[in-house]
Amino acid sequence: MRVFVTGATGFIGSAVVQELIAAGHRVLGLARSDGSAKALVVAGAEVHRGDLEDLGSLRRGAAMADGVIHTAFNHDFSKYVANCEADRKAIEALAAGLAASDSDRSLSDRPLIVTSGTGVVPPGRLGTEEDAPIPSSGGMPRSASEEAAASAARQGMRVSVVRLPQVHDQIKQGLITYAIAIAREKRLSAYVGDGLNRWPAVHRLDAAHLYRLALEKGSAGARYHAVAEEGIPVREIAETIGRGLKVPVVSKSPEEAGPHFGWLAFFVAFDVPASSSRTQQQLGWRPAQPGLIADLEHARDFES
Repeated sequence: MRVFVTGATGFIGSAVVQELIAAGHRVLGLARSDGSAKALVVAGAEVHRGDLEDLGSLRRGAAMADGVIHTAFNHDFSKYVANCEADRKAIEALAAGLAASDSDRSLSDRPLIVTSGTGVVPPGRLGTEEDAPIPSSGGMPRSASEEAAASAARQGMRVSVVRLPQVHDQIKQGLITYAIAIAREKRLSAYVGDGLNRWPAVHRLDAAHLYRLALEKGSAGARYHAVAEEGIPVREIAETIGRGLKVPVVSKSPEEAGPHFGWLAFFVAFDVPASSSRTQQQLGWRPAQPGLIADLEHARDFES
């Protein structure tokens, strides 16, 4: 299958490209710079120049493919709501491109894999694949991506969603990478309240494998949870950061969280554990890589 991958040189997308090529697929990767284009060629992929804001380039890339995996997202959290709405438009463009494809595959056979997050479901309990997202109009901007996917599915497209938790290796650890930067700057590692709120996690290579399985075996309208660890207490994460940076670990009250964490305060008190039982059963996905704390204990960010 020829697969168009957005975010193809990013943290997750680059692993997806390698996973697809190793499985015998051809990859057409979106590249917005000469450096990204060169990296794709080295990886063995074809290059399609464009970016997320160029909706025409997204439509053209999708039209040249048998399927699409959309991993790109603008992680500038200073304009989070706008970026979530931009992702909605990007998904609409990708769906339109697939619909216009001259592939000999029927529309229902051209998979579109959209990325979302496990945090879009109601917090405070174990989230599952059956949980619908909190509406974007109800205070969850990231749900815009799933809403766009649902719209494409109603048009007969084979769309499925991969919900990501904190994705990690020893180089990056999702939102935790930002928490490390704050702890280094302020010379202390913090959590909110008792710190028992939980974040799920997955290694980037396990996540990449799930994207391929969703492409090859996924069902229209399905939601898949790329969750290897259902919920790690944020206090344990903060303590690991404290050890790595050799700084104190402290609790912050909800009122203190904003001044301390800045934009990250929106996320840091979330209790959003999530299950992948249904995903593992349906796709035969079995996470096999190191866990979050194991990677965090040897994080590159702690190297002097």
